[in-house]
Amino acid sequence: MSGHGHGHGHSCGSEGQHEPAERGLEFGLYQRIDLEKLQCLNESRDGDGRQVFKPWDQRNLRDKYVESDVDEELLFNIPFTGSVKLKGIIISGENDDSHPAEIRLYKNIPQMSFDDTGREPEQAFRLNRDPLAELEYPTKIARFSSVHHLSIHISKNFGDENTRVYYIGLRGEYSEAHRHEVTICNYEAAANPADHKVESIIPQTNFIS
Repeated sequence: MSGHGHGHGHSCGSEGQHEPAERGLEFGLYQRIDLEKLQCLNESRDGDGRQVFKPWDQRNLRDKYVESDVDEELLFNIPFTGSVKLKGIIISGENDDSHPAEIRLYKNIPQMSFDDTGREPEQAFRLNRDPLAELEYPTKIARFSSVHHLSIHISKNFGDENTRVYYIGLRGEYSEAHRHEVTICNYEAAANPADHKVESIIPQTNFIS
């Protein structure tokens, strides 16, 4: 722990545009995550990856976190319960070299593995150390307008052997999945039972505006 007291990331410019309560509502997409199916690859303890998706008012608590295992990389596979328009992300770690330094975002690739991270991401960010969860990274909304599965690949940190994350906040809009459920039901009424092994409903996103 190198306890640098440099005060990185204390830029209040973007904070001043939002009342805290309003920001809490905007970062409420954690309620739309199917936590039972959320995966975190390379976590040192099973289930810890789910704990960093939490309410806004708990973003600075240090009792729940995820730490990487064999190297600095982490990969979160995040299924939503409906369709999400992702507008921004906050990622907070320790104020040392274990803080994530780069993330890559992918959409609608269920069961993504580290082997898949060689493909081009929808968007990538270089991060600053942000122990107080103050810095938001805005997404290119056109690329994240119809997301029902989000993968976040933490590809590197600031030089530590392992990466530690305390909070990931997702800002955006949510819509129910009813419309493509109806489409699927109509299709499956005459479907072969073997078709039910298909885990992905990605082709149905074309029906959602």
